[in-house]
Amino acid sequence: MLHVDLSGGTFQTQPLPEETRRDFLGGRGLAMRLLRNGFGLAWDAPDMPLIFAAGPLTGTEAPASSRCHAASRSPLTGAVGDESLGGELGMELKRAGFDALIVTGRATGPRGIEIDGGEARLTDASALVGLPTPDLFLKLREQRPSGALLATGPAADNGCPLAALMTDARTASGRCGLGLAAGAKGLKYIAVRGSGVVRVADPAGLSGAVEDILRLVHASPALMGQYGFHRHGTMSLFDLMDARRMMPTDNFARTRLAHAGGLNAHAFESRYHPLRRGCPGCPVQCMALSGDGRPMPEYEAQCGFSALIGNSAPELVMRANDFCACLGLDPVGAASALACHRELTGCQYGPDQVLALLLGMAAGQGPEAALGRELGLGVAAYAAKQGRPELAMAVKGLALPPFDPRGGYGLALAYAVSTQGGSHLRANPLSHEVLRKPVATDRFSFSGKARSIKLAEDAFAAAESLTLCRHLLLAAGLEEYARALAAVTGEPTTGAELMAVGERICVLERQLNAAWGFGSVHDDLPERFFTEPGSGAADLPVPPIPRQDFLRAREAYCTIRGLDAQGRPLPETAARLGLQVEPAHHAEERA
Repeated sequence: MLHVDLSGGTFQTQPLPEETRRDFLGGRGLAMRLLRNGFGLAWDAPDMPLIFAAGPLTGTEAPASSRCHAASRSPLTGAVGDESLGGELGMELKRAGFDALIVTGRATGPRGIEIDGGEARLTDASALVGLPTPDLFLKLREQRPSGALLATGPAADNGCPLAALMTDARTASGRCGLGLAAGAKGLKYIAVRGSGVVRVADPAGLSGAVEDILRLVHASPALMGQYGFHRHGTMSLFDLMDARRMMPTDNFARTRLAHAGGLNAHAFESRYHPLRRGCPGCPVQCMALSGDGRPMPEYEAQCGFSALIGNSAPELVMRANDFCACLGLDPVGAASALACHRELTGCQYGPDQVLALLLGMAAGQGPEAALGRELGLGVAAYAAKQGRPELAMAVKGLALPPFDPRGGYGLALAYAVSTQGGSHLRANPLSHEVLRKPVATDRFSFSGKARSIKLAEDAFAAAESLTLCRHLLLAAGLEEYARALAAVTGEPTTGAELMAVGERICVLERQLNAAWGFGSVHDDLPERFFTEPGSGAADLPVPPIPRQDFLRAREAYCTIRGLDAQGRPLPETAARLGLQVEPAHHAEERA
């Protein structure tokens, strides 16, 4: 592991303890283990680490394992903040000989971290401040034509809590505001170029595991079918959300958009002629650029800048999504803030106003600078400041992605108990409630959902510790990837053992959140979902979520997860998983 102290400008290599590798694997698990050093610290404390961790499969031929995981305390929510990063950062870190990069301290000015092989240095990045991300990456590529790059955009430069980490000129990872976590440390970019090779203990065994994984991937309609992610990316979900009456419209006040047909994946494909692309080593290639070079929106931006804010123009969706990429701004958080303001004031947005507000959020500039700065605080802070906190469609301060929980009760529970806050990707119940994989479940029932959410959280935590793409779990499982891991490391392992690692990570995240003041009172949904129906039909009613049923499901989840009534891990749960809790007085002293 490479530890960079920006305050002193020092670099230190540290061994990755064997026990840590065994108990937390890498990626998300390793990042969370290292984040324990932040118990009791404010998000912007110099000693609060910002971590980038590769996984044990990163840099091998295991499909879709090239990712990297970033983590710190979220500047936006104060809870666990982490992101799965695409691109080549994880692979280049491994080739440079590092499983993790740990950044602490605070530089006196904007800095870049450059790693070449096993050597690292700091650079002055003042000339990059304020540049749109395409210009920033162009300048960096002039100096470093090869290797991995990660940077922040104008949103981080201007202290916006919705600031994203950019892993290429137009790919943002921004749900938890980690761009601001980097900005507060004075970290503007990371450039890594490795020269080594990731060793594999059993190449033949790995090839066999890869073959089995690819067979499952290519047999998956959700991933590789005519309407799957390979063809349309996550925009494939747009028609499904409309048909299931789960498409958040007008700030989640309704759940269906009248003109959805003109905004679906086919409509965008016909108009913008996308060219597919994706992460290295991934067979799905779920991302795309339009014919004119703009990033095609993911479903979250596609819906967020259309149904959520009352817009029916595809070009505004494209422009807003591209604007967010150029500014280094989270499109989900930005769209949620716009939707909240629209409901609060009754305003109707024109295209120029939307773009002006995005500029105001990220850069504090332009004709809407004052309002933009307010919205850029995030939907929860903005709504609270206006005296209408109930209009913030968020959990633990993190804006909900545009999937309405009234149409899927597993989704409702997953939102509430997510350690990140408003994210469906901690458990992805859409897989069985909407995509019907691996088996269909009754989406209007909490029956069995507490256990299924707990097990899915464990599986996803393990997968992200291997640094797999979450989408691959729609086809292959931990059983197949356990074979790949065993081939890489030469140590036998099973899917059940990976699930146990995932459980340890989820409970550790609960410990971290408890140290930062989060409890069961925060494991809840906005009141709207319990009191207002969705936009149902005669043959498909979408009633409010039954509050008492939700509370019973949440209680069942706590029991199955091994939590107390406040949502904190029981001592016996922590002891069983080998998680020692930092003494309370120590955390108070650090705070």
